[in-house]
Amino acid sequence: MFGNIGMPEILIILVVVLLLFGAKRLPEIGSSMGKGIREFKKSINDMNRSVTEIEQEERAELPRERAMPATPREEETHPEPKRLLS
Repeated sequence: MFGNIGMPEILIILVVVLLLFGAKRLPEIGSSMGKGIREFKKSINDMNRSVTEIEQEERAELPRERAMPATPREEETHPEPKRLLS
């Protein structure tokens, strides 16, 4: 729907915005939009950092038995032969 916006359409949008808000208010609007985008990115980065820290803490709390595979005992690797009854 909006995939075919070209240079003429962008210029028309900018002229309409200029007429609606005036030349004096455009820098204020631009700076407030920039601040909003920076705050949004900062909150996203903080959220990603907290999720990563939680995952690292959960991995550290895993028992050692699950983290490292158990080595087989000697008895399990060399079972005793079956004896025949006479």
